[in-house]
Amino acid sequence: MPLYKRVVIKLGGESLSNPGAFGIEPHQADAVAHRIAIVHSMEIETAIVIGAGNLWRGRDGLVHGMDRARADQIGMLATVMNALALADALERNGIPTRVQTALEMRAIAEPYIRLRAMRHLEKGRVVIFGGGTGNPYFTTDTAAALRATEIGADLLVKATKVDGVYDKDPEKYPDAQRFERLSYMDTLNMRAGVMDSTAITLCMDNHLPILVLNLWQEGMLESAMRGESVGTLIGT
Repeated sequence: MPLYKRVVIKLGGESLSNPGAFGIEPHQADAVAHRIAIVHSMEIETAIVIGAGNLWRGRDGLVHGMDRARADQIGMLATVMNALALADALERNGIPTRVQTALEMRAIAEPYIRLRAMRHLEKGRVVIFGGGTGNPYFTTDTAAALRATEIGADLLVKATKVDGVYDKDPEKYPDAQRFERLSYMDTLNMRAGVMDSTAITLCMDNHLPILVLNLWQEGMLESAMRGESVGTLIGT
């Protein structure tokens, strides 16, 4: 029995590429779609926000003197490419999907309309939000927090390659300890790096819990949806 009715899952763009590589790998998109399909089969209304790190890293442009707003706009377009690739993989897995974008591009995706997105979810469709917030200087973490708040989600899942928040880097320190729960303020004060401060503050102001978990650990996502103690839950 799922604990949540409606969730937003934040994915990094790197989830669609091979480890350490750039681009979109169809088999990786299929692997992500399989995990989303399991959540969808639990009759949980599911929305997704995906980043662009597999296609574009704005900080690389900034190093070479690129204008920040333009670098962010390129990143927004890259998230739409990822959203379309994931939508295709989901549909091939039999999951009805809609892509909505903060930047209008009606030939390939719907514009983001809050009530329409909620209606899609109520009809059992997965909604993928592309284009970030539509504004430069905001990350896709913040876009995920914003969309989750707008559509009344019960939980924001930050799906990563690490199974939670640790007191130090678990890849460098074998004795690193994972937190089962953290407050919003502790997370901000730790500068844990799981999400940017704007996203965490937005969730805190709207009492939206954040669950940090490992997307690739078999069974973790569905265990989380049943309310089992996995990952790190950030809340009040």
